[in-house]
Amino acid sequence: MSAADGPLVVGVDSSTQSTKVLVVDVATGATVASGQAPHTVTSGAGRESDPEEWYRALREALAQCGDAARRASAVSVGGQQHGLVTLDAQGRPVRPALLWNDVRSAPQARRLVDELGGAKAWAERFGVVPAASFTVSKWAWLAEHEPEAARATAAVRLPHDYLTGRLTGEGTTDRGDASGTGWWASSTEAYDEEVLGRVGLDPALLPRVVAPGEVAGTVRARDGKLPFAEGTLVAAGTGDNAAAALGLGLLPGTPVLSLGTSGTVYAVSRNRPADPSGTVAGFADARGDWLPLACTLNCTLAVDRIAALLGLDREAVEAGGTATILPYLDGERTPNLPDASGLLTGLRHDTTGGQLLQAAYDGAVHALLGALDRVLDADADPAAPLLLIGGGARGTAWQETVRRLSGRAVQVPEAGELVALGAAAQAAGVLTGEDPGAVARRWDTARGPLLDPVERRDEATLERISGVLAGAGALLGSG
Repeated sequence: MSAADGPLVVGVDSSTQSTKVLVVDVATGATVASGQAPHTVTSGAGRESDPEEWYRALREALAQCGDAARRASAVSVGGQQHGLVTLDAQGRPVRPALLWNDVRSAPQARRLVDELGGAKAWAERFGVVPAASFTVSKWAWLAEHEPEAARATAAVRLPHDYLTGRLTGEGTTDRGDASGTGWWASSTEAYDEEVLGRVGLDPALLPRVVAPGEVAGTVRARDGKLPFAEGTLVAAGTGDNAAAALGLGLLPGTPVLSLGTSGTVYAVSRNRPADPSGTVAGFADARGDWLPLACTLNCTLAVDRIAALLGLDREAVEAGGTATILPYLDGERTPNLPDASGLLTGLRHDTTGGQLLQAAYDGAVHALLGALDRVLDADADPAAPLLLIGGGARGTAWQETVRRLSGRAVQVPEAGELVALGAAAQAAGVLTGEDPGAVARRWDTARGPLLDPVERRDEATLERISGVLAGAGALLGSG
């Protein structure tokens, strides 16, 4: 951390597990101060969190930043995508938020796909095909299973919308996060009244979509526990993946593989995506372009759980063996198996614990690499390095697994907390009028070591995993 005399901005990352805050020098991109506070996530029938806890965590993280946060001239919030936040007429949560990795709405997702013309029609119109992860499916589940909560709802928000609203007192979102709801149509860049009518959601309950570069509002003076001065600029904010793309200053065609609680692979595109298979979600980005993205539910958390079951450190992998693990511990989104559980096969007397752990890494990375070709445009450079980000990107086992199975060079940006850094770049943009991607490139956020590609991609492992997946059927609990 360093001192700064010029303008400062705050970038927020409200993720599944915690809220992180960076105070950043607009001129240099240097982090002047930082803070972090945890969230609680239920682990019962579904995955839920109390939105009030996100706000308490935001205040705690900001307090850790001291005077630097009080000096900030603008703030922006990046947040976990898809979560359903329902507020009453007083702006209080009606119930805990349903999170992106709550898969109880899988039946509602399948019904919505069937009722509105099938997957191809959804992809062409909305850019996405509903899965249990998406907000429209979660609202349909809520209306069906908790109708009293649905009737009590006076406003529907996404997680980043909720925190932005606590800052400004207004109901806003952005096109990047709105594109992951299933009720914002990428073909028209507007809320779709037909699908809203289908799920019984009044469009008046939804936030205004703020245009890229537009100020969402200013900090109101109601909450004295916030460090910001009244009138501090608040940018639109966005979803976590779009914020990370901003944080990297991402240009079209550069592939990103993010290793966190979930795994994602994405790239910026000038072309609006429409994948009828539903593997690639045709999200909008936060700048006016598009962010085709594939997401898995099981990534670092699932592999860490398997390491714990084996009593091993997460880096204690060993090469070789015939074991295959599909680590679908929380159901799965890519491939679309919301009811799946994990699967282990190919076990032999000489299989070691380290080989099993490596098999878990292989299974997690296989799912992401399988979507990479769908994410990238046909004219993308197939030899371009993969930008490896997220908590797992620092781990040697993750890096080597990605290199071995992708056959690509891997670049690991030195900058940490790219979601918060992207939010900071967005805040800097509304303050100075610059393009936030250009701000991030000026900050040189993608700088980092380049790991050369392996001599030969591990086709045998890829083929073995694909074969197990193709033949697993009912063993995965996908029915």
